[in-house]
Amino acid sequence: MKLSDKKTALLLIDVQKAFQDEEYWGGNRNNKNAEIVCGEILKRWRALNLPVFHVRHSSTSLNSKLNKNNEGFEFNENVTPIKGEPVITKNVNSAFIGTNLKEQLDVIGINTLVIVGITTNHCVSTTTRMAGNFGYETYLISDATATFDRKGVNGEKYDAEVMHLTTLASLNEEFAIVLTSEQLLNMI
Repeated sequence: MKLSDKKTALLLIDVQKAFQDEEYWGGNRNNKNAEIVCGEILKRWRALNLPVFHVRHSSTSLNSKLNKNNEGFEFNENVTPIKGEPVITKNVNSAFIGTNLKEQLDVIGINTLVIVGITTNHCVSTTTRMAGNFGYETYLISDATATFDRKGVNGEKYDAEVMHLTTLASLNEEFAIVLTSEQLLNMI
């Protein structure tokens, strides 16, 4: 059965301008084309008239690039919402906490979610885990998400690609099925 035959929604997590500033987030971002891939998926989703939910992070820190008063809060131009597409604003890692996302999904009978966005090991991971725990059939698109280098608890450096791949490995077949955008587009 194709995803377009199911009650499937696309969740775009935090595809915001702030994530173009690599150094601010730790440097060495992987998947530098993630927003473009998100835009290609969104274009196909819109062509099929399937439900889309835009999620954005609103930091309570005034100095954060994701604070609503900063330009980084705005959506990346590849995924700008259009009229009628719901926008969910959150201020924690999960798109389900402190929002009405689950209620909106339930009202229209969504049982399957496709998740894309930034960053793999933070808001994307947290939202994916909760989606799986809520019982949604969940797909996470590997090349439509990205992250940055991280500093370990002992000061060691973890490469962005390693962070990305280990996060995907932790989520795959437990909270979601990890696919490439090509695999996804063949399924819809």
